[in-house]
Amino acid sequence: MENRKVIKLALLGCGTVGGGVYKLAERQSREFRQKTGADLEVAKILVHNLAKKRDGIDSALLTDSWKEILDDREIRIVVEVMGGIEPARTMILEALNAGKNVVTANKDLLAEHGQELLAAAQLNGKDLLFEAAVAGGIPIINPLKQSLAGNEIDEVIGIVNGTTNYILTKMFENGLDFNEALAGAAEKGYAEADPTADIEGLDAGRKMAIMASIAFHSRVVFSDVYTEGIAEITATDIKYAKEFDSVIKLLGVARNTSGGIEVAVYPMLISNDHPIASVRGAFNAVFVHGDAVGDTMFYGRGAGEFPTASAVMGDVMEVMRNIQYQCTGRISCTCYQSTPIKSFGDVKNKFFLRLQVENRPGVLADIAKVFGDHKVSIAKVIQKNVTASEAELVIVTEKVKEYHMKDALTELTGMPSIREVSSVIREY
Repeated sequence: MENRKVIKLALLGCGTVGGGVYKLAERQSREFRQKTGADLEVAKILVHNLAKKRDGIDSALLTDSWKEILDDREIRIVVEVMGGIEPARTMILEALNAGKNVVTANKDLLAEHGQELLAAAQLNGKDLLFEAAVAGGIPIINPLKQSLAGNEIDEVIGIVNGTTNYILTKMFENGLDFNEALAGAAEKGYAEADPTADIEGLDAGRKMAIMASIAFHSRVVFSDVYTEGIAEITATDIKYAKEFDSVIKLLGVARNTSGGIEVAVYPMLISNDHPIASVRGAFNAVFVHGDAVGDTMFYGRGAGEFPTASAVMGDVMEVMRNIQYQCTGRISCTCYQSTPIKSFGDVKNKFFLRLQVENRPGVLADIAKVFGDHKVSIAKVIQKNVTASEAELVIVTEKVKEYHMKDALTELTGMPSIREVSSVIREY
């Protein structure tokens, strides 16, 4: 073990997460030597605006000069919590090439440029850790890389966006429509001023790209992930989910199949029997299936000041231990395979469909013929809300390839007897 007993850290960003990291480092200050063998000193905090008041932060630590941090040889760990692609990407690469270890919470960056960053870490023999990039305070990256490394993992499914889970929970429990639930999420601080990344599934898609890469040991980037959001989910859909003893969740689903990796994010009906169905409010959960361990689930708060800071600080402590024992860079990129990404059209799913149709003889037979022509097998049909001229049909299918369902729906929407395709939701 080296003699040095104080390890210096620089923090890039001092927003919600950065402030939480600083406060948690202060709170844990007496514990570092016992937990890691060294003391931690936050030496610099990079901010954009030096004049801005930051409660609980020592203003003497603030700097707006990245070069000041980069050129300081005593700073051995850089924690990046700025978010976004640039300048975070450039700063992380420069830090690694300067011989510094990096901890980041930046899912956007890792989902796009993870390979480049991990290669730089490996080249320089430094740690690049990112537990906080997925599911906030829930430990999932380290378990996938280490605790479950003895498994062949074939499925990872997750509720990895607290905003959408909160919205769907309120729709389910309080009978709210989507816009009412979204407004409530904004009031609680769960939804951003622009909630697009959350409600359209983009945030969850980035997290699924990262987890799929690690779980299946093969590179998956954000553009490989098919995404759909929850804005089209209605109170009527929620009502039917209850009738089917199910809930609707925005799920990230990643599978390693013989035909390649499947990875997507979309709303799904999932039976109340499944453990992930019980995840309520802004909580997150990740469900993993491995050949040796079977089913495991990781549950907790997926965002917020201290849950995310908890994950960052866990990584910082691991880096400190590695520095003490001169073994940084021991676990780098785990994508040693080149498994193809399956075309989304070839992915198979069950579907829940809700159609408004003319109430006359032969309509159901016409619909059944279209499905049959496109290799879609029907598992169940329910007729509801019948009037003299119109009826609502709910159709549940067996597993069908996505492109077959797409073709069938295209033909159905062109039929005069189909007034509206009200809902198309996949079923887990």
